[in-house]
Amino acid sequence: MKFQAVIFDLDGTIISTDTIWKQARLEVLRRRNIPLTSEFVEKLETKMKPFNNFHESCHILKEVGNLSDPLEVIRVELLSIGKALYHQEPFPYIQGFEKFHNKIKSLRIPTAIATNCTYNLLGIIDKKINLKQHFGQHMYSAQSTNNKRKPDPAIFLYAAAQLGIEPSKCLVIEDSINGIAAAKAAGMTCIGINTAQDREFIKNADIKADSYDEIDIEKILELEK
Repeated sequence: MKFQAVIFDLDGTIISTDTIWKQARLEVLRRRNIPLTSEFVEKLETKMKPFNNFHESCHILKEVGNLSDPLEVIRVELLSIGKALYHQEPFPYIQGFEKFHNKIKSLRIPTAIATNCTYNLLGIIDKKINLKQHFGQHMYSAQSTNNKRKPDPAIFLYAAAQLGIEPSKCLVIEDSINGIAAAKAAGMTCIGINTAQDREFIKNADIKADSYDEIDIEKILELEK
């Protein structure tokens, strides 16, 4: 079997927190009395969409909102608002994920999560939807790699090491430009899943799919590069 492990990104592949972080960003702007016109919000979210990354989103928020606050102030405030919303909001699984993961499990292939998300937020999500039922203890944050975040490959390499699988034998499920770049830089094969409904974001993936239902995992696990 060519691939011996499957590593998942979290946001956009297992769950979606898009609405939470959009609410949080708008709250940061609201507190500064910035008019949230439909044109302004559309411009902001259009710039945000390709990245799906908290730290880059802070830069974009500061730029588009023309905020005078230091970047670190924006980061702390946005994270605080986001964490409060994490406690309030539900986290339904992305459609098809559980069936897909159960199929991998039936094939006795180990899996892991490799995410830019902090362990604190990962823990909140786990308590709500029991991620451990799927991944056990194999849930890893970029905090374990000195906060080297995607597109840096560090978190994928770390997850592979924890699983005891060579990077070249790992298959990655990703939905973002940075995530796909990180997986490929790690020497892994990447399936891009189009949950953002924009194929541009997954154009560099080795395999592309619009949903989990389109992925023939048994066939892929036997693929040779």
